[in-house]
Amino acid sequence: MTPEPAIRGLYAIADTEYLPRARLPAAVEHAIQGGARLIQYRDKNGDRATRRGQAEELARLCRRHGVPLIVNDDVDLAADSGADGVHLGRDDAPVAGARRRLGPRAVIGVSCYNELERALAAESQGADYVAFGSFHPSRTKPRAVRATPELLRAARKKLRLPIVAIGGVTPENGAELIAAGADALAAAEGVFNQPDVRAAAERYARLFNL
Repeated sequence: MTPEPAIRGLYAIADTEYLPRARLPAAVEHAIQGGARLIQYRDKNGDRATRRGQAEELARLCRRHGVPLIVNDDVDLAADSGADGVHLGRDDAPVAGARRRLGPRAVIGVSCYNELERALAAESQGADYVAFGSFHPSRTKPRAVRATPELLRAARKKLRLPIVAIGGVTPENGAELIAAGADALAAAEGVFNQPDVRAAAERYARLFNL
């Protein structure tokens, strides 16, 4: 596994809703070349063997570039594929269970929607980062609850761990979220559903002056 990251910058979500599976590795590499600091693999529809093969390939690619690969929702897939961690939603495994399965160096993130108390609980349970959102309308999760920059400001005062903003985040609206307290901006469609993935990633990365 790659070393535990400082979670800051573009967190690019490689969602197969926007990417034909054959294009996935090249697109992820282009996102990294454009400045993505973390990659998440998200596939809600593939069979187990296909998803494991894809996750293993992306884990090798990300390792070559020194960028952590996070698997969406699936702790076992993260462990079996050699990924660097997992991102957990409301209905997924608890942080403690994921930690036991993946080990002390794994990166474990938790979706906290618009709930500061959930984020505080995740921090106390040993999460490595929390994600709030959706901040803007998102085609990836059109029915997601809405979070606000005010939530980020409140969270920044109370949390010690990194904060990720997700949901309809673009290079145009991302600066406000960074100013409010986000350490990283997560984007799926804004990176991987664009004609030039590398250029799209660069537009986000420039917001952080990294």
